Amino acid sequence: MKKDIIKIFFFCIPLLTSVSALAQEKFADENRMKWVKVLDKVARPVLENMANNQLRDVMPTEISPVSDNPKNRIAAQYLEAVGRTLSGIGPWLQQEGGSAEEVRLRNQYRKWAIAAIKNATDSTQKDFVLWKGAQPLVDASFFAHGIIRAPWVWEHLDETTKRNTIYWLRQTRGIVPGYTNWILFSGMIEAFFLKYGYEYNPLTIEYGVRTFMYQWYVGDGMFSDGDRFHMDYYNSFVIQPYLKEIIDIVNSKTGRYKSEKEKLAKINDRYSEIQERSINADGSFPAYGRSIVYRSGAFHHLANMAYKEQLPKNMFPSQVREALFAVIQKTLLPAATYDKNGWMVIGLGGKQPGLADVYNNQGSLYLCTEVFLPLGLPPDAPFWKDAPKPWSSKAIWNGEDFHGDHAMELK
Repeated sequence: MKKDIIKIFFFCIPLLTSVSALAQEKFADENRMKWVKVLDKVARPVLENMANNQLRDVMPTEISPVSDNPKNRIAAQYLEAVGRTLSGIGPWLQQEGGSAEEVRLRNQYRKWAIAAIKNATDSTQKDFVLWKGAQPLVDASFFAHGIIRAPWVWEHLDETTKRNTIYWLRQTRGIVPGYTNWILFSGMIEAFFLKYGYEYNPLTIEYGVRTFMYQWYVGDGMFSDGDRFHMDYYNSFVIQPYLKEIIDIVNSKTGRYKSEKEKLAKINDRYSEIQERSINADGSFPAYGRSIVYRSGAFHHLANMAYKEQLPKNMFPSQVREALFAVIQKTLLPAATYDKNGWMVIGLGGKQPGLADVYNNQGSLYLCTEVFLPLGLPPDAPFWKDAPKPWSSKAIWNGEDFHGDHAMELK
């Protein structure tokens, strides 16, 4: 009898393991689909309409009430919208797997992305975008970053579209960037050329990397945005994700920037901690600094570190998942975030045009898609399958004991 019980016990172990694995898979798919559904809500108006060559016809032209140049801002908004959207959803377009519904949606978005890029870069098409001028440099870099993050998309473009893309990205070399985070926009475009085997300008990359790494680091995981420090989210919107991508590409291709990569990893870790601690228990966060209408894009850096699976050791992936989804719920789910046709409106907690800066337009807002970067992780990654853990603010303000926070000094 005892032997029979032992046999049954060992027979059941694989079954229990299998049931547990299936439960984890179901949990991961359900988690991902929550994110995918919001991604679809945000990105669909942009990519579906540009893929159908009708973005100019249907996209509203809401701009900042204090716009510095309404005509030019509206002219630039179409590249802003598609470039920023591609940058945020690029890793998801690259990934495989997920539920049947996710796979279906991804396949649709891949088709839309390819068609949208073709229309955006073909001067004979109605939805051809503005590539020349100061603002287009910014969003050409997001456009390039999106394709960097989605090699599948680049590989499936026809040769004419590839040539057009290269041609228009090269035109941005005539734009002198401002002495701010803008020097990284030029650097990202050159990193794109390097990644895909085209002639590139290493001096442009060197200028951005050396300026930030040796002149503009101000301490405790933060860079200044130019000669003076500004208290805003630009370390996340642009600076740290861009520096990381550029240095990683150059290091992998040429071996350059090894010491800078090691130094940046420590800075990235500390800023990840700062970002995670900035997310309040209800998913809100301090509404300071310019460009706050980029909503969840304020956590581009934290989302990127989760996507790269390089979060600090004191931070659980599922903790960051829960924190970022709280931000998504707070900033991207309220009905007041969208107009009657599903287009995002200017604001942070609804329609709040007074929060806009002089350069904001309808297209600017789609930098919010950067929060979706972790969808580039496979469904079986700990970020998706691990049980929920409370993020710092939620744990602390619920009375739980929690580890302290300390400044970081570079050695």
